[in-house]
Amino acid sequence: MTITQPQRLRAVARGAAPAAPLPAAYTLDHLEHLEAEAIHIFREVAGEFERPVILFSGGKDSVVMLHVALKAFAPGAPPFTLLHVDTGHNFPEVLDYRDETVARLGLRLVVADVQGYLDDGRLRERPDGTRNPLQTVPLLDAIADHRFDAVFGGGRRDEEKARAKERVFSLRDAFGAWDPRRQRPELWELYNGRHAPGEHVRVFPLSNWTELDIWRYIERERIELPALYYAHEREVFSRDGMWLAPGGWGGPRPGEVVETRRVRYRTVGDMSCTGAVESDAADTADVIVELASSRITERGATRADDRMSEAAMEDRKKQGYF
Repeated sequence: MTITQPQRLRAVARGAAPAAPLPAAYTLDHLEHLEAEAIHIFREVAGEFERPVILFSGGKDSVVMLHVALKAFAPGAPPFTLLHVDTGHNFPEVLDYRDETVARLGLRLVVADVQGYLDDGRLRERPDGTRNPLQTVPLLDAIADHRFDAVFGGGRRDEEKARAKERVFSLRDAFGAWDPRRQRPELWELYNGRHAPGEHVRVFPLSNWTELDIWRYIERERIELPALYYAHEREVFSRDGMWLAPGGWGGPRPGEVVETRRVRYRTVGDMSCTGAVESDAADTADVIVELASSRITERGATRADDRMSEAAMEDRKKQGYF
């Protein structure tokens, strides 16, 4: 007679001798557990919400998120639209990767264009040239216009302390704002997606992943990324301890010298606030070794917009940011 796992547990609870350990086939390693959790979250959202959307920029976290979503609904396509907020200052390599991925997979992509908001006066350029904070209004308008009720984001708790406070299901009010006091408990992986008309829920399937987990998963799954995530020769200039790429966004300023360095990017976004790090990591295995010895988070090392104040990320999230 075959003894099932529930029968084993009930026997142990009654005081019986512990049963033999389960075969290895019944256990999950660390990455498999994270993947299974993310798949569960995707399927939970598909069952609870009517019009979910995945934020997809072509950055590594959104790429991994989409990869897991494909697994969650294979052999069919994910029942989600993709959404990207294009600042107009994104890296061309990343935009090319985004468009190629969407075309290859046959998915629907909605692009919210910051430049259009600047052209018609709904937004104004910032004095520092960065457009990253300008993404909030186009994002919220796209959510309202398409009536998206659940928005998947690739945020992880290890990135920044404001993101560490956020739940997997994060309720946003009718203005897209995040209120830490309205966070709901998520015991036993039970997620509450209830929301009032006009509200929506941000969902973070990768919350419990770390940057190192992301890269180990990329290596295991052989996921292709934009080339700028790996070491390459690039023209950069130094500002506030970061290597920024020159471009039409306004850099470099007088006195800032452009030079060629061997660099890679740990995160990608608006070129005006995303810095490169000097590196010789030419492939995924090299990146994993490099990260294992790093003591600085990717946003702390390479995102100027997070240095504006001690609570910069939390302030933006309260206004409706990712």
